[in-house]
Amino acid sequence: MRSMARRAGRRSALVIAAAAILAGTAISQRAAAMVGGAPIAATEYGRSVVMILGSSGTACTATAIGRDLLLTAAHCVQPGSEYKLVGSESGEPPVLKAIARIERHPRFEMQRLLNHLATADVALVKLAEPLPSRVMSARIGGETDFVNVGDTLVVAGYGVTVRGDGRTGGTARAAALSVTGEPGSLQIRLFDPATKGVNAGLGACAGDSGAPAFRSTAGEARIIGVVSWSTGPNLTAGCGGLTGITPLVKYRGWIVDTARKLGIVLAP
Repeated sequence: MRSMARRAGRRSALVIAAAAILAGTAISQRAAAMVGGAPIAATEYGRSVVMILGSSGTACTATAIGRDLLLTAAHCVQPGSEYKLVGSESGEPPVLKAIARIERHPRFEMQRLLNHLATADVALVKLAEPLPSRVMSARIGGETDFVNVGDTLVVAGYGVTVRGDGRTGGTARAAALSVTGEPGSLQIRLFDPATKGVNAGLGACAGDSGAPAFRSTAGEARIIGVVSWSTGPNLTAGCGGLTGITPLVKYRGWIVDTARKLGIVLAP
């Protein structure tokens, strides 16, 4: 009986979260940003991103890399919670769809993430059925996709446009951000080139965790990392300062091998 009650509670939490997202969608169409003024994501970036909800009230972004496979952050899909895909066909209201299996990178450490330290914050989500036809699969970058200070990456996610106001989430928005700090194979830090992390600007916020960081090469956008954390200006708590990315360089092999075990061969 207790397990049935827990499951019912988780389902109720997911329904409530979905209702909040749907209620906020109309508002978010008029809002200004991912945070800071980001526009609605262009087709090139927005067509492959989706939203996943957790029974603990969480919302994250994920990217389709197969017809029934998503890439997201490991901290978005923690043990002990239930997760659903928010999905629909064109013209239909959003519905919650089942997830068949979740694979987190075995070296992910939550405590390191909470301290803004590098960790294997990547996960794969196998869906119970194929994605809606409107969602297109994106390709992941190669094992040699390193970045330099000043490079531009585009982050696309469903996060809130106003910190603390969940009603402003639920719309895919994209921001072009610049690489800063000392980028490497373990962590990449981005900021709005107009504000440089000193004043509030463009950046990931709640709901953008797991979102893809794209780099366009030869006219094709490929995922080279996922959003793991954010800060406010001058490293304060919040959004609009730095956006922390876990690059896929070290984890591409795990992603490809795990996808294959799930019955999916990723495009090279």
